[in-house]
Amino acid sequence: MIVSDLFTLPAFVAYLALGIFYFVAFVVTYIWITPQREMALIRDGNLAAAISLGGAALGFVQPLASAIAHSVSLTDLALWGLVAWIVQLLTHFVLRLLVRDLRRKIEEDVRSVALFVAIVAICVGTLNAAAMSY
Repeated sequence: MIVSDLFTLPAFVAYLALGIFYFVAFVVTYIWITPQREMALIRDGNLAAAISLGGAALGFVQPLASAIAHSVSLTDLALWGLVAWIVQLLTHFVLRLLVRDLRRKIEEDVRSVALFVAIVAICVGTLNAAAMSY
């Protein structure tokens, strides 16, 4: 009985592995495209950097989770994961236009700005996830 219940284990592992790969790749890409050095700032105790990076990560992972839940194949997941990735990066670029001198504010640990950026990223990610639930 237990063996027959585990027949989907390979699919679980594949979807989880692709999800983790996408998550790590997104975070690396996000850190690479932002002008501030989040990891160095976080190591130095900068809470604003942690808040903004965490918000972007949550904003990405919500639609990624929706894609995992609704995908019919790994290719489907890969495509919708890419859509989530692009939407979250575009959100960051729009926020850089809207928030004057975002880099300096994050580097100076202005937490109100970081919280705003994180909340917008999470809200966009939530809407993106809902749109993916077709």
